[in-house]
Amino acid sequence: MTVLRITFLGTGGATPTPNRNPSAIVVRRGSELLMFDCGEGAQQQMMRAKTGMKISAIFLTHFHADHVLGIPGLIQTLAFQGRKEPLEIYGPPRVGKFLYHLLSLVYLTRDFEIRAIGLKPGDVVRRNGYVIRAIKTEHGVPSLGYVLEEDMRPGKFNREKAIALGIKPGPLFSKLQSGQSVVVNGREIKPEEVLGPPRPGRKIVYTGDTRPCESVIEASKNADVLIHDGTFSHALKELAAEYKHSTAVEAAEVARKAGVRKLVLTHISPRYSEDASALLEEAKKIFENVIIAEELMTLDVPFPEKADHT
Repeated sequence: MTVLRITFLGTGGATPTPNRNPSAIVVRRGSELLMFDCGEGAQQQMMRAKTGMKISAIFLTHFHADHVLGIPGLIQTLAFQGRKEPLEIYGPPRVGKFLYHLLSLVYLTRDFEIRAIGLKPGDVVRRNGYVIRAIKTEHGVPSLGYVLEEDMRPGKFNREKAIALGIKPGPLFSKLQSGQSVVVNGREIKPEEVLGPPRPGRKIVYTGDTRPCESVIEASKNADVLIHDGTFSHALKELAAEYKHSTAVEAAEVARKAGVRKLVLTHISPRYSEDASALLEEAKKIFENVIIAEELMTLDVPFPEKADHT
């Protein structure tokens, strides 16, 4: 089974604290390592988490300092490690101009190309076995959220039916499961004869900083994991609205409306750096399966049918 693992490198708000770094997560899917936002200290957190440094691509939600200031240091470390292959960095429109100015401020020696790729809501990045879709968020500056969604999988293999059709366990089983027809006793047996209906892959949504909005609800429908801005308690809902963030309660309402399996609150205000239990308690009144992101926390994402049996 292809691993799908989220590691939280930075879970705090705009100001780092002794307990929380600025925003950054990495997602391991098989052999690929994807980074979403890159706040300061992200590369050191990667070392602590032992995620490895072979970043396949970086996806930026917006250009506020707490989401991007780790980029120069990460690039320099990758260069010291001998990276040669290009590094793709995706983000809102003008990401190329932003990176040009950011990287011009420091002397960086590198032997690999930085490829800046601007995205707008609705754009899709096709990768091996999955896509990453850019979605609209509301944060007062050009911003995006991202959906990582795996391709549909073949239906469940009916072993008993296959045997009844004269197929012996072994290589022919594997061929049918991979979508290839086989011939047994002169008869062609097609995959659909022994496979159930196609099954969805896994789906992760990362909002970055945002107000609760319909575009995120729609994009998060039936997601396995929704990682949502949960900066403030509901007592500070006016402050959340002013600074274009979400309260824990608002994030929980998004999760409930979208029918997600698990909600993870992140971008926690320094007010709750030592104890975010109040946020968790508020959110649980709306949506039960919710946790607070913590530094270096890892979350393995099972396939939907596996999750339903745990």
